[in-house]
Amino acid sequence: MGTGAPTPVVIPVHAAPKKAPCPKCGKHGRRKRTFTRTVRTVAFKTIAYLEITCGEYGARCDCRKTFRNSPGGVLPRALYDNKVRDLVLDRILKDGMSVERTLGSLGREYLLELSTGFVYDVLHDHARQLDMSEHRRKVLGLFSGTLCVDELHLGRFTLLLATDPLADVPVAFALVDKNDQGHMRRFLLNLKNWGLSPEVVVTDGSNLYPAVLTELWPGAGHQLCVFHVIKDINKLILDAVRRMRRAMNRRGKAGRKRKRGRKGAKSKAAAARRGLTVKEKAHFVFKRRYLIVKRRENLTESERDDLTRMQEYLPALATLRRFADQIYRLFDTPKDLHQAGCRRAAIVRDAAFRAVPELAKAMEQFGAEKFPKLMAYLKNPLSRRVRTNNHVERTNRMFRFLEKVRYKWRRRKTLVRFVVLTLDGTWKERTTTQEKMADRSKSTGPCRPEGERGKRPQAA
Repeated sequence: MGTGAPTPVVIPVHAAPKKAPCPKCGKHGRRKRTFTRTVRTVAFKTIAYLEITCGEYGARCDCRKTFRNSPGGVLPRALYDNKVRDLVLDRILKDGMSVERTLGSLGREYLLELSTGFVYDVLHDHARQLDMSEHRRKVLGLFSGTLCVDELHLGRFTLLLATDPLADVPVAFALVDKNDQGHMRRFLLNLKNWGLSPEVVVTDGSNLYPAVLTELWPGAGHQLCVFHVIKDINKLILDAVRRMRRAMNRRGKAGRKRKRGRKGAKSKAAAARRGLTVKEKAHFVFKRRYLIVKRRENLTESERDDLTRMQEYLPALATLRRFADQIYRLFDTPKDLHQAGCRRAAIVRDAAFRAVPELAKAMEQFGAEKFPKLMAYLKNPLSRRVRTNNHVERTNRMFRFLEKVRYKWRRRKTLVRFVVLTLDGTWKERTTTQEKMADRSKSTGPCRPEGERGKRPQAA
């Protein structure tokens, strides 16, 4: 058998009616002549062409003298049909491939020899067709009143991103040169000029937000991300574990130095009767230090036993474990602001907690001025409570992963285009889901009251 190139497949397409509409005004013109053009299409492991018979028409309008038509799925004067362009968009935007990998994949599977310029032209044309005004109108129609805002560093630029966690859609973005309060104010002011009026704005603990939010939306509640606060508190608790473990390890190294050489049978038997040394206990604590901050409901039986042994080896860890339990109880299950305030007061008054320097510093994370912003979500109904910034963080993480295959896209124009196309795909997917859910709820009638539902909604 020969190993030559595969035989090309030619698919005839007739697109030359006697009359055709003008591409600008739509007024029909009469066909003057026909001509044939060849356009490359896709077929797996095959070279396939469309042999298109088109027509040239005399215009009966003032737009032009003559015009040519083109069949559906093929752009005028294009060398490739829209199937090729769709494959390029899917591999870059949905599969997260780089331009080089896209060219290699299409060459292996469809025997296409595309250029880098063609890929960038496809991206540019697709971005130019997007209607951002329509996007804004639909965002305003779906907006739930809760806004999550965060920033992400992409190379030498900073991406400012806002999302709606309850409607599960991205709202807007801005690519700025510097991450400062001026750019953040301009970004949020544009959202206000759109007509966006949030009831709650969820942010992390950055200093960029408080003054700007008070200026632009004085009536909106400012919710600080509880996840970030718990993360910072757990870091301080682990710092205390590390300090206690080091002190324990130093005590294990004190005393007489052991004799050189191998231990005999009697020495090994005596060591086994004595049990673990102080140094070995310190190593045991260090290897399982994460158990001090792990939620109790997530602990396995073996981890519970290890946690008990850790507190036996180093009794001071019991205070840290009790502090971690009180923190989770403070943020997880309060019914209202009064109950949360009582639990906070019990933690702050505990003398054992104040005696540990790291815990005293951790209690500053929910001080008297900061605590109302951490509990602002309690003012909302149970089904609309959002206490973390995780929704916008997940969108940022998507861009962080995609950035690894976009390391050459460092010009502002290409980076903005990439962000627009990625967010447009995410936005279309999520808004389609929202519309389907809305249609389903209309067809099935009104929802049951909250007390009759089988599953109780949880706070975010």
